[in-house]
Amino acid sequence: MNARAAGPARDGFRDECGVAAVHGHPEAAHLVYLALYALQHRGQESAGIAAADGKRIRRFVGMGHVAEVFTPEIMSGLTGNTAIGHVRYGTAGWSTLENAQPLRMLHRRGPVALAHNGNLVNALTLRTELEREGSIFRTNSDTEVIFHLVARSRQETLEDALAEALNKVSGAFSLVVAGTDRVIAVRDPHGFRPLSLGRLDGGAPVIASETCAFDLIGARFERDIAPGEMLLLGPNGEETSFQPFPRTDPHPCLFEYVYFARPDSYVFGRPVGSVRRALGAELAREQPVEADLVVPVPDSGVPAAIGFAQESGVPFDFGLVRNHYVGRTFIEPAQSIRHFGVKVKLNPVRALIAGRRVVLVDDSLVRGTTMAKIVHMVRQAGALEVHVRISCPPTISPCYYGIDTPTRKELIASSKSVEEIRRFIGADSLGYLSLEGMRRAVGSEEDEHCVACWTADYPVPIADSAEMKDRMRLIDATLEELGAGINREPEKR
Repeated sequence: MNARAAGPARDGFRDECGVAAVHGHPEAAHLVYLALYALQHRGQESAGIAAADGKRIRRFVGMGHVAEVFTPEIMSGLTGNTAIGHVRYGTAGWSTLENAQPLRMLHRRGPVALAHNGNLVNALTLRTELEREGSIFRTNSDTEVIFHLVARSRQETLEDALAEALNKVSGAFSLVVAGTDRVIAVRDPHGFRPLSLGRLDGGAPVIASETCAFDLIGARFERDIAPGEMLLLGPNGEETSFQPFPRTDPHPCLFEYVYFARPDSYVFGRPVGSVRRALGAELAREQPVEADLVVPVPDSGVPAAIGFAQESGVPFDFGLVRNHYVGRTFIEPAQSIRHFGVKVKLNPVRALIAGRRVVLVDDSLVRGTTMAKIVHMVRQAGALEVHVRISCPPTISPCYYGIDTPTRKELIASSKSVEEIRRFIGADSLGYLSLEGMRRAVGSEEDEHCVACWTADYPVPIADSAEMKDRMRLIDATLEELGAGINREPEKR
């Protein structure tokens, strides 16, 4: 028998990262721990927390889910009234402990920890310049570039040094930064990734990538951190907002609504679950089909399928069951089972599907290989017809702003027509939601959101991200060869 990585049953986009912070609360680290639980969907590779007590910053990071990384003993060592946390799926830099966040550094302003959701499109250029001038990097994460720029700044305060550093980078960044007695939350001028401010009952501020984290810890949503805003949560409870960047038009990521954010979150001022149902309803209007049953591809396809069924009048049911208990790896029999990687996660309900015309609704179709296997499984379960409906436009371009996507040549819609894709996946029909339909469903004006993955029109020019992955592979191989590592004990400085 062979051990295989389980991987997602889908062949599409992977989640990015999530950040959280609590300031001015005696159980700050425990609250951040719970917030990371709520943000687990945004990153499953690694998790970390850095806690500050006014003098020191203690940090603990580990590979795996939040529940796997933190124990009661570890949490007891993360003391202080300030904490920040991070869950990671790497978009720049590879899956090693060295790249787990929050990152931490020491310099003349004292210890600082930083957690980043996003991707810097000029990180390789900046890193090359910094290395030429003598900087030594210990990770291959683009986030470390920010640290080096902060360390070189001659500004007196942490917030001024951070602002100076961030004015030199390009791309997407939603950051939480902890000093020994303060937290700084920053969102890039385009506002690509979400970041919100909440408030606990006692008045302590909370920062998180999504509002679902506030719900779990009993905080109330207050507002989004604005694009281009730097919010300082000071040592004496003061809160100061800055706009340290040149003003530009915001371009929050529209794909957050399609797939990444949890349906119980508010993102960019809109409820995600309601938006997804509206996408499905618009899809039914644009791409109608005669059918007997609407079946979602779980889990992220469920809200859109509900909207499709309600608008079309075709009954909805869970004709595919997802196994939520598949581990990170599984053991495959020596005699290979066809489509085993998909079957171990999804199973068709024959009693619902047999003898019916089925509409499969999913949020996206990226490479097409997984959908082809799902269509085959549904036919094997007795479906008379299988129609596929996708609640976003064809994905033709990779994302460089904090989402891990396949390369352009791996995106099936970049080189094939809708009809060619239909034949590839083996469906009786295939329909996508149009970009105009998406905007109607979201209530979005033209140019209000970033839609580069569907148009190849990038709001921020791509400086070096296309070659970054090759360079990062070389750096990662070097780190691995040298046996570089991070102490898994809480760091005390």
